[in-house]
Amino acid sequence: MDGEVRTYLGVPLYRPKVAFFEFTSCEGCQLQILNNEVNLLDFFSLIEVVNFREVMTERSDDYEIAFVEGSITTDNEIKRLKRIRRQAKMLIAFGSCACFGGVNQLKNRFRDLDYVKREVYGEHPVESKKVRAIDEIVDVDLRIYGCPVRKEEVEKIVLHIALGKSLTVPKYPVCVECKANENICLFDLGEPCLGPITRAGCNAWCPTNRAGCWGCRGPAEDVNMEEMLRIMKGHGFSEETIMDRLECFGGFSPVKIPEESIR
Repeated sequence: MDGEVRTYLGVPLYRPKVAFFEFTSCEGCQLQILNNEVNLLDFFSLIEVVNFREVMTERSDDYEIAFVEGSITTDNEIKRLKRIRRQAKMLIAFGSCACFGGVNQLKNRFRDLDYVKREVYGEHPVESKKVRAIDEIVDVDLRIYGCPVRKEEVEKIVLHIALGKSLTVPKYPVCVECKANENICLFDLGEPCLGPITRAGCNAWCPTNRAGCWGCRGPAEDVNMEEMLRIMKGHGFSEETIMDRLECFGGFSPVKIPEESIR
């Protein structure tokens, strides 16, 4: 009700005005929020959503927090992102595409982007430049990792914002969560996995479902890339398989990969 002060365990809640935006992406991270049907009303009671194309026709630029999904690939996207940044008191990079470039950044492997556009679009060219993460264009206040994001993690973060509590992101790798879930190591099942070097926080989502980690959350702190490559080579995985995993989402691009270790 209007004028009612909402509380959580007796603590008054700050209910910020929030907007969701998408750039070059599949919009799967936004859909993750909407898929959470059990807690959806409780989640939206924590925030006042004023702009969210997936669920509402109304639009308002009177927002304090902007959740931004997707990578940046056009000049128009750069201009739009800068407008959002000027309005938002807090800008959150939402998902792997926003944080690292995501799967979209795979096209950056090609030196000739015109060739890529011809192969994809043929005689119907579109504007599409080198893929960039959000923080390559504007300052980012917070990152929520994953492809897609994990809705439970988003809920926790929003609750912390509403309560004014500080946020901590796990520094340890996915392997810690995997062991806590008593999973069989995917290497023992013949599956390549980046769990030993990937940032935790997903509760070992993929390994728990018997799929090797692809590193969508980016590197954990103090990763030992040389040892990771030695382990994967020791299990018989090819250089192509290793590099496909490391390059898939773009999170490991800043990490130096010893060339001699993958040969």
